Amino acid sequence: NLVPLTRLATDIASGNLPNYAFVTPNLCNDAHDCGIATADIWLKKNIEPLLTSTPFKDDGLLIIVFDESGNDASHGGGLIPAVLISPAFSKSGFRSMTFYQHQSTLRLTLEGLGVEALPGAAAMAPTMWSFFSFPTP
Repeated sequence: NLVPLTRLATDIASGNLPNYAFVTPNLCNDAHDCGIATADIWLKKNIEPLLTSTPFKDDGLLIIVFDESGNDASHGGGLIPAVLISPAFSKSGFRSMTFYQHQSTLRLTLEGLGVEALPGAAAMAPTMWSFFSFPTP
């Protein structure tokens, strides 16, 4: 279901988060066309309430990932940051030296939702379960 971002605030306030949500800011709020300060303001307004909500703290996972580097074209888009936040399950301060691409993020989200038949390159992509404190599902 496609819903406006304002629905997230309603879901947070009611304590009834969806099992899966994919949020994509516009090109200014994602720091593509505007400065990082603009993206920080957007995150503080729209994502910070999620991080402090009880349902998220109990079993949520937030993945923040960029789509391309501003000055590196290696591997089809350069090295980019990705941050995985899960108060209940993330290893604090964990940093992997494994080379991941977006297919690994797709694999993680699908496996986390219980999908067994992974599409395309996600089926062979490195798993990201080492970021978490529980055994690989």
